[in-house]
Amino acid sequence: MSRTLNKVMLIGNVGKDPDVNFTSTGIKVAQFRMATTETWRDKEGAVQEQTEWHTIIAWRGLADVVERLVHRASRVYVEGKLQYRTFDDRDGNKRYVTEVVADNILMLDSKKPDAPTVNGEMEKPETSIGLDDYIGGSHTE
Repeated sequence: MSRTLNKVMLIGNVGKDPDVNFTSTGIKVAQFRMATTETWRDKEGAVQEQTEWHTIIAWRGLADVVERLVHRASRVYVEGKLQYRTFDDRDGNKRYVTEVVADNILMLDSKKPDAPTVNGEMEKPETSIGLDDYIGGSHTE
């Protein structure tokens, strides 16, 4: 029996507020772009950087939570699967898209760093949003 794995894990910063829409069948979907940056030193010791932009898709209940908590400049951990799809643009050209369909999102920054909560404890800067937090899963239509 052959086993396979399609797993993506990213830590980065959100480029702009998520776009939230509904499919023709009424299913909520959120989309946002996040950047990851790799840093290294070249042979001469100069620091080099390469930034990659990733399109993240969240469905149903996870889309609700993304709409509420994820904003421009948020630092997030995203776990999901890589998905490829094609579509025809307005001019009839075939376009290819690579997306990460999120199964789990972890907020890595807090709204107010080191702000006490109502009970006086320090606010935990990580908020996890995952499959256990909503009904409906992360599946496409």
